[in-house]
Amino acid sequence: MSKTSDRYVKVVAWSEEDQCYIGRCPGLMFGGVHGSDERAVYAELCEAVDEWIRLHEAEGRSACLTSSLKASNAYWSASRSTGLPGK
Repeated sequence: MSKTSDRYVKVVAWSEEDQCYIGRCPGLMFGGVHGSDERAVYAELCEAVDEWIRLHEAEGRSACLTSSLKASNAYWSASRSTGLPGK
């Protein structure tokens, strides 16, 4: 059985500029997490996504739209060509 956070694309990638792994969840939150260990960054990102969803639910906010691989790929393609965060 999946949980709500499973519906969100989570991306962890090495940043040459920052010299660390950056974890993001486009479509849910603008910020992200970072660190030197890829697996630890992914685990922290999953926790952050779960917490973000819990906070929204506790405040009675409507559920955020889930992100898909298609939407995520479009975001990353656009970021490369326009200089958005995440390039």
